[in-house]
Amino acid sequence: MDNAVTMLPDHGHAHGMDYRIDFRPTAALATLTLPPGHVVRAESGAMVSMGGDVTLDSSMEGGLWGAVKRTAGGRSGFVSRFSGPGELALAPPAPGDVVPVELTGRPYAIAAHGYLASSDGVEIETGWGGAKSFFTSDSAFVLRASGVGVVLLSAFGALVHRTLAPGERHLVDTGHLIAWPADTHYTVRKATRSLFRSLTSGAGLVAEFTGPADLLLQTRDLRALASALTPHLPKPESNG
Repeated sequence: MDNAVTMLPDHGHAHGMDYRIDFRPTAALATLTLPPGHVVRAESGAMVSMGGDVTLDSSMEGGLWGAVKRTAGGRSGFVSRFSGPGELALAPPAPGDVVPVELTGRPYAIAAHGYLASSDGVEIETGWGGAKSFFTSDSAFVLRASGVGVVLLSAFGALVHRTLAPGERHLVDTGHLIAWPADTHYTVRKATRSLFRSLTSGAGLVAEFTGPADLLLQTRDLRALASALTPHLPKPESNG
């Protein structure tokens, strides 16, 4: 099977830069060592620290329409570009995992909340995915990663790699889906054939994939955590 991505170890050298992932999987921090002129693109606000010689540039790549699509897809309208030489530390906004993967040319779809950063050679586009993408990743826009290079994916909880054999079917709760091959066949449907059972089970909508495919999933769902905390939050006082 022609894999879309290769899971990389927690530390090493890839595509011209050294990298290290610490504190996995609950409070992961990615540290990159950039050689002179090497560029890494990252989500706005992802930078934790950087060396004094690292150059930071923030811009609306793709113009105004590109910024509008990124905003509609749940991302910042601006893209941060870091140029070496020096050390760069990145982290996602929510607690959880960061996993380095290597794209090998086959396009990959990424939920907007699962993208942290990417190296030179990787093109990240925010494209219209329609209703299916909306139910899969909470947005009608989905990220499409193409080219060859390193992508840093983030997950709430830990990130799990699931490989499907040809013809194998697998259902994923949409709140746990991080990334999947862009050309993989999948449908979005209720977890069970009965709407009542789907609602009462708490599973809601699921994405049903058919292999071959490499799926990347997160072990926790931030929406589920928010729902669990809501009953325990202070209620607003009535002025009446």
